[in-house]
Amino acid sequence: MTSQQPASAYFIAENEEKSERHTLSVVVDNEPGVLARVIGLFSGRGYNIEQLTVSETMQARHISRITIVTSGTAMVVGQIKAQLERLIPVHSVLDLTVEGDAIERELALVKVAGKGENRVEALRMADAFRARVVDASNNSFVFELTGKTRKVDQFVALMKPLGLIEVVRTGIAAISRGPEAMRV
Repeated sequence: MTSQQPASAYFIAENEEKSERHTLSVVVDNEPGVLARVIGLFSGRGYNIEQLTVSETMQARHISRITIVTSGTAMVVGQIKAQLERLIPVHSVLDLTVEGDAIERELALVKVAGKGENRVEALRMADAFRARVVDASNNSFVFELTGKTRKVDQFVALMKPLGLIEVVRTGIAAISRGPEAMRV
């Protein structure tokens, strides 16, 4: 007889790594098709992008920074990072989650309809969350809110019973702490 491991769900669960959320910062050349290549790497291998933010950050050198939020085990995120580093237009990849206490912020525009008591309560909540009114009419407001994802989620949840109409979010912009710049 051969010795086999028991095929129980408890045995499997003990050996599985925990999936974690990671924020990756990717410095790339700002040229046509680069974003499509990065996204293609994710979709081609079945990885999920939870959030994606991209913008040119060094105009004179035509360099952009892509911030990607994804989830996976340490091994999967390591594979993603290694595969990104091999893409031709990629200068560097930094896992901000592994590096430490990165600064992450998100911008949201939140449209809320309301009259009477709901209108007053929406303004009170906006003030408590330091959201700015960027548009107002007799029937609605558009609030601008910046902060950590959790703060934006909480504000949106509080606006639902007060007349939430629509939410637009940028996704995370993130940067590491300290005096060092990301390698280009």
